[in-house]
Amino acid sequence: MHYLNISFTYKNTDISVREKLAFDSDEKKDQILRLLKSSKNIIECMVLSTCNRVEVLAYTNDIKSAMTHIIRCLTVYSGVFEDELFERADIYEDSGAVHHLFAVASSLDSLVVGETQIVGQLKNAFKFAFDNASSGEHISRLVHYACKCAARVRNETQISKNPISVSSVAVAKAKEIFGTLENKTAVVIGAGEMGELAAKYLITSGANVIIINRSSDHVEELVENLGDKASWDSILKLKEYINKYDLIFSSTSAPHAIITGELIEPQEFRRYFFDIAVPRDIDLVNTDKISVYSVDSLEEMVRRNLALREEQAQTAYSIVGQSTNEFLKFLKDNISIPLIKTIRKKAEICAEAELEKALKKGYLKHSDKEEAAKLIHQVFKAFLHSPTINLKSLASKNDAEQIAGGIKFLFDIKEENLENLTKDIDEI
Repeated sequence: MHYLNISFTYKNTDISVREKLAFDSDEKKDQILRLLKSSKNIIECMVLSTCNRVEVLAYTNDIKSAMTHIIRCLTVYSGVFEDELFERADIYEDSGAVHHLFAVASSLDSLVVGETQIVGQLKNAFKFAFDNASSGEHISRLVHYACKCAARVRNETQISKNPISVSSVAVAKAKEIFGTLENKTAVVIGAGEMGELAAKYLITSGANVIIINRSSDHVEELVENLGDKASWDSILKLKEYINKYDLIFSSTSAPHAIITGELIEPQEFRRYFFDIAVPRDIDLVNTDKISVYSVDSLEEMVRRNLALREEQAQTAYSIVGQSTNEFLKFLKDNISIPLIKTIRKKAEICAEAELEKALKKGYLKHSDKEEAAKLIHQVFKAFLHSPTINLKSLASKNDAEQIAGGIKFLFDIKEENLENLTKDIDEI
């Protein structure tokens, strides 16, 4: 069995392709997971979709077949040609897939290194896949260890000190443009995760925020939590607000652009639009009165942040390497330990059954039961001594899985009888 990760990020794919690949609703996530699971070669899978990446993680019995199937599924979903996806994709196998996911969880592969959103996004992606019966114990173990690695990086480095995200980078760019945001009014369209973060960073920078949203369901509570500097209004007044104010952030989950040229009225003042949504919310051309910043156009500022964090990133990568080795050792250990326990348990059950038979048929006195049980236990313990020692050394062997498979067959051990060693990732 193998881990496989196929990754599309800001590094290998521009935003026009990423937005075609974006799984920005539960319905779309469910659709792609069903498609992926239609292959007999994919045992488990999950999809991580954020504004800067789409990752497909699979546990498979055949890497080549699974890889082809995943790319074909993404082609069916996105309309992007199969050859182009293969050309663009970063593909990681086994230990490479483990290392990559740990780096992603630790925000070392993020557009903004050190941002803290990604761990929550990873947990949510796993939970969705698990709840929809696409992920099980194998991906659960991997995600659990990835979250542990991220926690270590967070606690042992300064990489997330003064945490920043794409939203905070956009706000920082706005501060750079205006000099200060103190008492400035900013319009934030969308009350989702990215919009909420943008609003928080704006208020922290001294700005007043008007949140424009389709419904009042979530936004009223959000505004209340944000305090006196926040208010909200209906998306029906979108045209009015984007023509009245000069600082606009948009982060809806709309499948198409909501701010287009038809909504723009000529104004004497210059307007700055920050499109932090994937797919893009804003379809405007830069002019002398309009400036549009997309996720990708914020890379220059991000690079400056990367330079400042380079030293901490090196330390963090060392932790990722250590965590990867620990997980790979756990996988090998996990082959032998459940086998040892299961074989010894089967021996114990067999011994108890035969002892009861002997008592029932009168071959053994009831008064001798305790002593007989001790003797039988010593016998099977002695008999299993060498197999136990050899199984403990299984972790060091390259063909550990094949040997384990033979032992399972020999002792008629089913997967469901092996001890479940997984943990809840929310414990991290």
